[in-house]
Amino acid sequence: MFQKLSPEDRASALSELSDWEELDGRDAIRRKFVFTDFNEAWGFISRIAMEAERRDHHPEWSNVWATVDITLSTHDCDGLSSRDVELARFIDKIVP
Repeated sequence: MFQKLSPEDRASALSELSDWEELDGRDAIRRKFVFTDFNEAWGFISRIAMEAERRDHHPEWSNVWATVDITLSTHDCDGLSSRDVELARFIDKIVP
């Protein structure tokens, strides 16, 4: 079982994940990615999907042509946890 991040851990994580933003009214983070075309966006999604399945932690996302919008929150604790921070770090590393 995962726990919500403490206020201190949350602040530290968000300072490290500077391109992610907190969502108003929800304990979650979000980032929008814009690619050159659908193929590049879909490849990005596919890489995340394989890692998310390996971690058993799946993001909420939408894809419209070359835009991918990702929201991370841990449903088991109803908020932001270390699982979200770790997946966000992975996502940041694979951005083309």
